[in-house]
Amino acid sequence: MNMSGQSFLPGLLLLACFAAGADTLRCGSQLVSTGDRAFEVERKCGPPAQRDLVGYGLSPNGRQEFVLEEWTYGPNNGTFSILTFEGNRLVRIESQRER
Repeated sequence: MNMSGQSFLPGLLLLACFAAGADTLRCGSQLVSTGDRAFEVERKCGPPAQRDLVGYGLSPNGRQEFVLEEWTYGPNNGTFSILTFEGNRLVRIESQRER
């Protein structure tokens, strides 16, 4: 393997680590991750500052309806954390700077 191939692999691994970090949120000394249940998130982070019903979705087979919710925490150091739940599972964690 040439030298350029060797330097590419560590960079790719570093990028993968940053991408994985986007799926977690620190609440004090606890971490929540995508896939966690709503009660687990509330137990670790406390009640959200705001809880919004976004709508309803259908399972991939179209046979089961589920609730879509967004929970907002913060601001913490000028940043809001917006957690999206499909059914009872955390599916997305976003950060937004306070305006």
